[in-house]
Amino acid sequence: MRRTAAVLSAALIAGLVPAAAHAAPPPVPVQLVSITDFHGYLRPPTPADGGTIAGPDGATQVVGGAAYLATHLNEIRAGKKNSIFFTDGDNFSGWPFEVDVHADEPTIEVLNALGVEFSSVGNHELDVSRSFLVDHMEKGKCFGKVGMDSCFTDSTGRRFHGADFDFQSANIVDAKGKTIVAPYTIRMVKDRGRTYPIGFIGLTVPDTPVGSTSYQPDLKALDQVESANRAAAELTKRGVKAIVLNMHDGGTDASATYDNCVNPTGPAFDVARQVTPDIDAIVTGHWHAAFNCSIPDPAGNPRPVVEAANHGRLISEINLQLDPRSGEVLRDKTTSVNHAVTRDVTPDPKIQKIVDYWAAAGDRKYAEPVATITGDFTRTPNAVGESTMADLGADVHLWTARQNGPADLGVIAAKPATGSTAVRGDLLVAASNKPGDANGRVMLGESWDAYGYGNPVLTVSLTGAQLDAVLEQQWQTQANGTVKFAPLALSSNVKYAFDASRPVGDRIDPADVKLDGVALDPVKTYRVAALAYTVIGADGYSAFKAYTNPVRNNTDHETFASYLRTHKTLSPAPLDRVTQKG
Repeated sequence: MRRTAAVLSAALIAGLVPAAAHAAPPPVPVQLVSITDFHGYLRPPTPADGGTIAGPDGATQVVGGAAYLATHLNEIRAGKKNSIFFTDGDNFSGWPFEVDVHADEPTIEVLNALGVEFSSVGNHELDVSRSFLVDHMEKGKCFGKVGMDSCFTDSTGRRFHGADFDFQSANIVDAKGKTIVAPYTIRMVKDRGRTYPIGFIGLTVPDTPVGSTSYQPDLKALDQVESANRAAAELTKRGVKAIVLNMHDGGTDASATYDNCVNPTGPAFDVARQVTPDIDAIVTGHWHAAFNCSIPDPAGNPRPVVEAANHGRLISEINLQLDPRSGEVLRDKTTSVNHAVTRDVTPDPKIQKIVDYWAAAGDRKYAEPVATITGDFTRTPNAVGESTMADLGADVHLWTARQNGPADLGVIAAKPATGSTAVRGDLLVAASNKPGDANGRVMLGESWDAYGYGNPVLTVSLTGAQLDAVLEQQWQTQANGTVKFAPLALSSNVKYAFDASRPVGDRIDPADVKLDGVALDPVKTYRVAALAYTVIGADGYSAFKAYTNPVRNNTDHETFASYLRTHKTLSPAPLDRVTQKG
């Protein structure tokens, strides 16, 4: 061996054997391309929905739209033999009407057409239920009435068949502690006759089981760092040397531009600084932020941490370089960049056809009649904060809860102490100028616009004393000494009186609160129906957080439409549920 080496060395010196023939082989390039928080924005988002972004020079760029996204993806991935395209969660449960009203199936058709290979589970993937994600979205299982509630006909004329990709989450588990989907996935890349595995670990934002939209009390979130490390250890045992963390949780940085990193903060960066050095790159989401960072792992070696904003505005690209002998990621040769999905390119015709199909389907759905009204339901409050539209919302909550079990009253925040109200519009007798409308007609799209923001109605238990405390929080003393009035609306079986001359916190006598004509009993337990956002205290009524025994009902848009269809003709109730004493 030594003589052979000496002879070979001499030959090299003599120029008999080219030195390049025995140099180390070049790294194996692997391109990772990802988007996050798409939220079903098939059509280009408006400026109010994030349709612009600050470019590298600070100038505003107009961005977004699935057809433009497809064109940019094709350009970025062109000529890349080992290119992997995935998403970071919150793909669906979007806000565009045409997507929401079609059970988010349009989003899946577009993502399938774009070639998504896998996704982490975002909090909004669980906005309906675990079964909706696993059985409907992944497997294409229908629910309700086909063509009306689910399994709509897609742009090709076929029935919805589910995603052509799967989902991962290493930290969301069921009551038995089992992950609801696989914790990770492995993708294989090839180069010069060899195959190299790359592992992708999914993580989900920890507050998902108790979040206002994703509220799933039968699920539990495990620690993110421990879950990621456990999955990475399993991958390592399986011989995977290149590992990527695809976590639906994020952070922010102080840079105004999308491809920079200045003073990064937030949970994603906390995780990035703690998870095992076996993880070579981290893709984040949830915060709708835009950054391209390099954060040292616990061993002090830098690794890319990127986030691609939301609504299809950006594409993150990480170019891994693998050691061809070991399959390890060469960190010093790995690069990352964010690309803006500008609209100065030709939109992809295949994707545009899908977008146009669902936009037209959305227009038809919008015009579907769901009820007739004999008078205006408006958000205009009277002197005690009561309005016909908010009262209707409270009635809807009680009706919804009673479809699944006992409920005593419905509550809705007409004008929350903090945040926005689900009572977002009026229902007017006079016809609008929208196609399909007529005097007294309520169209499906109008119901969507008037009430709801993608929240489930919960039924929870509160004692009479706790319910009284909630009602007292309609008056809140501000830092400047003034009192803010944040009225709640209650269902028609409740009437109460308050005394504004009394101190804040003591304006309602429980004896003046009557449920079905009976005074509120401080020690009795009542079943209360309200939106999750209100129940978890996000509306500013912290006393609500004393709730127990939650039951999740249907989501707001869907339940409102169901209420209207069931009742068919509605008249505004008199504003007599609240009175002022004195």
